[in-house]
Amino acid sequence: MIDEITIRDLGVIAEAVLPLGPGFTAVTGETGAGKTMVVQALGLLMGERAVAGQVRVGRAQSWVEGRWRIPTVGPVADRVNDAGGQIDELGAGETGVDELGADGPRAGEPGPGRLGELILSRSVSGEGRSRAIVGGRSAPVGVLSELGERLVVVHGQSDQLRLRSSTQQRLALDRFAGAEFRALLEKYEAEFRGWQELRRERDELVSQREDRLREADALRTAVTEIELVGPESGEDVALAERASRLTNLEDLRVAAAGAREAVSSDELDGRPDTVSLLDSALRQLERVSAHDGALEPIVESLASASFLVAEISTQLSSYLAELDTDGGAELDDVQERRAELSVLARKYGPSLDDVIGFFASAGPRLLELDNDSDRIDELSAAVSEAESLVLDLAARLTAGRVRAAEQLSALVSGELAALAMGGSQLMVEVTEGVEPTPSGRDTVTFLLASHEGAEPRPLGKGASGGELSRIMLAIEVVLAATDPVPTFVFDEVDAGVGGASAIEIGRRLARLALGSQVIVVTHLAQVAAFATNHLSVVKDSEGAVTESSVQQLRGEERVAEMARLLSGLPDSESGLAHARELIELAAESRRQWQS
Repeated sequence: MIDEITIRDLGVIAEAVLPLGPGFTAVTGETGAGKTMVVQALGLLMGERAVAGQVRVGRAQSWVEGRWRIPTVGPVADRVNDAGGQIDELGAGETGVDELGADGPRAGEPGPGRLGELILSRSVSGEGRSRAIVGGRSAPVGVLSELGERLVVVHGQSDQLRLRSSTQQRLALDRFAGAEFRALLEKYEAEFRGWQELRRERDELVSQREDRLREADALRTAVTEIELVGPESGEDVALAERASRLTNLEDLRVAAAGAREAVSSDELDGRPDTVSLLDSALRQLERVSAHDGALEPIVESLASASFLVAEISTQLSSYLAELDTDGGAELDDVQERRAELSVLARKYGPSLDDVIGFFASAGPRLLELDNDSDRIDELSAAVSEAESLVLDLAARLTAGRVRAAEQLSALVSGELAALAMGGSQLMVEVTEGVEPTPSGRDTVTFLLASHEGAEPRPLGKGASGGELSRIMLAIEVVLAATDPVPTFVFDEVDAGVGGASAIEIGRRLARLALGSQVIVVTHLAQVAAFATNHLSVVKDSEGAVTESSVQQLRGEERVAEMARLLSGLPDSESGLAHARELIELAAESRRQWQS
C-alpha cells in the first residue's frame, strides 16, 4: 500500500504531502483546486507519460515521491532489485493500524513476513524530460510501469470508456475466473504460440517450395562444378608464385649465374672471386694472430664468412640446376589451372577460400532442401496435433468462462441492487467463435438490462456515465474477492450520481477498503463520509497564480468540508447537521461490519 505521496510544483499544487495509509482515503476540494493532480502524481509514479504542461507555472520542474509498504520478498521486490534499487526494512511496530483498528497485512501482501519501504520518485522538467528513481537508484520509466501494474489499479472516466471494450470485458471475466482458470489460460497461450510457429514454418516452406527447388538445382550444379575442379586451400597463391617463376625463367637464370660466378668462379678475367679473397684474408691473419689476441675474433668471423659464402655458392648451383628442369609446357599447365580457379572465384568467391567454404556449406543445405517434402509432412502432422490440443484447451477455456460468467452476472447484479440500481441486471455473454485467437475462441460481452423485463443491451449502448461508474465499482468489489489488488484509485467514480446512490457507492468503497487500500477523488459528501482518512485540496487564488495545498481533515474541520460539499456553505447549520448525520451513518455501517 501507499503510505505517503509528496508533490512539488505539479499543476496548481506548489507543495503538498498526502498521508494515505490503509483503509479508505477520500480526496475532496473545490472545483479547480487540483484534486486530479493527486491522480496525475500517482500516474507519474506509475510510469505514465510526462508532459511539460504538468510543471507549475514559473517553476523549472515538477517532482513527485511515493512511499510504498511492500513485502521484502516477492515479485515487486525482485523487480526493484533487478533495477538496482533497494527496499528499506521497516522497524518493529510499524504495522500501519488505521483509525478503524484494522491491522495486519493488506490485500496483495503476504501474511507473516517482513515488510519494507519502497520509495519511488519522478521528476518532470519544463521541457517535458523526466527522470525516474526506484529504491534510490535511477531507472528507466518502464520500470515504474512494471511495478505499477502490480501495485495499483486506477479507475477514472477513461476507464469507464474502456469498460465498453469487449477485450476489457474479457479481461475482467478472466480475472474473476480464478487462479486455476488463469493457469489454464497461460497453458493455452503457450500452446497457441507453439501452434502458430509450426504453422508459420510449414506455410513458409510450402510458399517457398519453387524457390527452394531452384536453389537446390543451382547448388547441385555448383557442387558438381567445384568437385570437378577440386580446388585446395592456398592453391591460388602457390600457382601465382609458380607462374611468376616460369614467366621470368631466363632473367632468374642470368641473375643466379652471375651471382654464383661472383661468389665462386675461375672465369673472372684473372680477378679473384669472393671465396678466394676471403681465403687469402684468412691465411694472412692466421699467420700473425698468435702475436695479438685481438685478432682472434676477427679470424673467427672471416672463417665463418668464408664457410657461409661457400654455402651460398652451393645453393646457387642447386638453384640453377632446378631452373634448367623448368620449361614452357609447365607454364601452360599452370596458367590453365589458374584460369579454372578464377572462374570458380568469380562464380562462388570472391576468393578461393570462399569457394571452398561455399562448397563445405552447400552439402548440408542441399540435404535440407532435398528433404523439404519430408519436413513439410512432419510439420503438417505436428500442426494438426498442436491444433487439436489448442482446440481442446480453447473448449475448456470456453466452459470455464461460461461458468464464471454465470457467477459474475449474479454477484454483480446483486451489487447493483445495493447501488440503487434495483431491477438492473448485468449479463455476461460468452460467444464461442470458430477460429482460435491468442486468448481462446470466445467473445465476451457485458449486457445491461436496466430494469426487469428490459432487453439486455451492450454497456456501450445501454448504460449512462453514472451507471457505468456504479457497474465498474460493482465489478471491482466482486473481483476483489478472488483477485485482490493492493491499492485502488478511483477518480470521479461517483460522476453522474447522487443521493441514495452516492451513499451506496460510499458504502461499497468502504467495504472494498476492508481488503485493499482505496483512494477516491470525489465531490460527494455521501461518498467522503465513509472514508477513514479525509484529505482536502485547498485553493489559494490571492496571488498572481493559483496555488493549492493539501490538508488532512479531522473533527469539525472534516464536518465543515462535508457541509460545503453538501450545500456549498461550510458553516450552514443544516449542512453541518446533515454532514454529522452522514458521518454517523458511515460509522454505524463500519460497526456492523466489525461485529
